[in-house]
Amino acid sequence: MDRKRILVLGCTGSIGSSTVDILRNQDDRFLCCGLTANSNAEKLSALGSEFGCPVSLTSEEGTDGIKRLIEKTNPDIVVNGIAGSAGLVPSLIAVEHGVDLALANKETVVMAGPLVFAMAKKNNCRILPVDSEHSAIFTLIHQAGKENIDRVIITASGGPFRNLPSEKLREVTVDDALKHPTWNMGVKITVDSATLGNKGLEVIEACRLFDADPSNVQVVVHPQSVIHSLVRTKDGIVYGQFSEPDMKHPILQALDWPEVKKSYMKPFDLTDVDGGVRTLTFEKPRTDDFPMLPLAFSCAEKDGCYPIVYNAANEIAVQAFIDRKISFPAIADCVSKVINGNDWSASVRNVQDVFDADAEARRLAEEIVKK
Repeated sequence: MDRKRILVLGCTGSIGSSTVDILRNQDDRFLCCGLTANSNAEKLSALGSEFGCPVSLTSEEGTDGIKRLIEKTNPDIVVNGIAGSAGLVPSLIAVEHGVDLALANKETVVMAGPLVFAMAKKNNCRILPVDSEHSAIFTLIHQAGKENIDRVIITASGGPFRNLPSEKLREVTVDDALKHPTWNMGVKITVDSATLGNKGLEVIEACRLFDADPSNVQVVVHPQSVIHSLVRTKDGIVYGQFSEPDMKHPILQALDWPEVKKSYMKPFDLTDVDGGVRTLTFEKPRTDDFPMLPLAFSCAEKDGCYPIVYNAANEIAVQAFIDRKISFPAIADCVSKVINGNDWSASVRNVQDVFDADAEARRLAEEIVKK
């Protein structure tokens, strides 16, 4: 049996490391044909030697290195594990080459979803979501039938400040925000999880990936992170996807799609926990205290350049918080001011429109941070 050829973008990050672990443990099914990293040259070189494949350091070669790597290695699937808006152009390069894209970079869809989808359709390739939530929804819709779904329900852990009183949020530190209760992720996405900004990005992504109206998308806080998302069918019945919180599950689903194969991961068992009792709880998100979530719903409804602006302003504000320039609540304040300070309703006709709106939103956010 021919092994699937996998090219991993961002191989030293959280998603990339999980993908590399899969390729290491399932080398009967997958062949690592290429690897990229942004700046960790030493680790990239070591992984290139381990897998005997070509590599590209994007801090030196830029996106041209990714393009050359795709052309040289002829992958069956590109896994995009690059964090933030830097992942957009690599996604475009993959679909331009007609290669299936296992997409963990939610910014690709938030910033330029319609453009990327159109290009993928034109070049006859698939976009397979790797976010645990969107992977779950993708699978559930496929199983239940899109025509039967009336609601998409995205689960959220609630982050480290789920139960923190409102008046205490102004005092939290970067170290506090990085203590995620269930997931081990990169710094930026962990702060986003604390603000619910990450869930906001996932709402916009879900609307675009699944052609869902924002009014038919719901966020439910589920602190145990065992149910990765759910769908409700027209008859009012809810279906969910359960697994331990490990990103290797959705990555494997994308790599194997449309087949479902036995993996090296431990099968999920509801009672396989200390004491044999597992409790799953659900609650509404505290939208007044975590306004990044309602802001995202508003941007999804308005569409145009609003999703681009939401992402760009958030990246600037989160970095300012990480750099200890602003407080935790000031992240949402900054994003709100950028969103409400301009008319961002212009339609996105091409990639340049995306970059222009992104740059202007960043400029305005940086001005707000300075003040």
